[in-house]
Amino acid sequence: MKTKKWLAMGILPGLVLLAGCGKKEAEEQPAAPAASAPPSAPAAAPIDPATAASISGTVKFDGPAPKAAKIDMSQDPNCAGSNTAENVVVADGRVANVFVYVKDGLGSRTFDVPRDAVTLTQSGCRYKPHVLGVMAGQTIKIVNADPTTHNIHPTPKNNRDWNESQAPQAAALEKTFAREEILLPVQCNQHPWMRMFMNVVKNPFYAVSGPDGKFAITGLPPGDYTIAFVQEKLGEQDEKVTLAAKDSKTVDATFKAQP
Repeated sequence: MKTKKWLAMGILPGLVLLAGCGKKEAEEQPAAPAASAPPSAPAAAPIDPATAASISGTVKFDGPAPKAAKIDMSQDPNCAGSNTAENVVVADGRVANVFVYVKDGLGSRTFDVPRDAVTLTQSGCRYKPHVLGVMAGQTIKIVNADPTTHNIHPTPKNNRDWNESQAPQAAALEKTFAREEILLPVQCNQHPWMRMFMNVVKNPFYAVSGPDGKFAITGLPPGDYTIAFVQEKLGEQDEKVTLAAKDSKTVDATFKAQP
């Protein structure tokens, strides 16, 4: 019994000593360096209004104007709007409803989403306007001004699909699209002829050509740009332009008649 007692007394101090050494070594080891966060992209320089440039122009049509198709609205007696299709609207060699936007040249610049909503109205069983531009994340206010129920149904490729009915005099619907998408179709499941195109972009530099084919984009910083002209049936044309400080340049596009 005495032998075991002395043996235990000899072992315990050794164990305590070893534990103490291990603890000391652990304390002396340098801590691993913390992982550094990836460098963030430099913020784009703000646009100086004193150097801002602008472009304007006309969208033209080469060839005989296509004959507008007629729409049959007889299925709903509450529909009393224009019965002419808006696929290609040409007057005096000028093209309306062409979406014009800065496709390339803004680099890493980001832009605040406008607080003001854009409005899409259903009137005469038609969408007005037929072509609309909006920034990603911007509110779209959808109004039913008709005495009949509509069913708004966007069919996007890059955004969330939704489908919602709106009764006469119902509260406006408020929707947003999160990602950029050009020529996003919007239809009405109640009235199959109702169709328009939403254009969702990441910058505020866009316009839609009017009945006279004219458009204007202002507030651009100096730089080299690709300007895209997009029409639902005629396709897309891209034009290059270089803008110096305070420049004001004309950029036209011409679509040709389809066979």
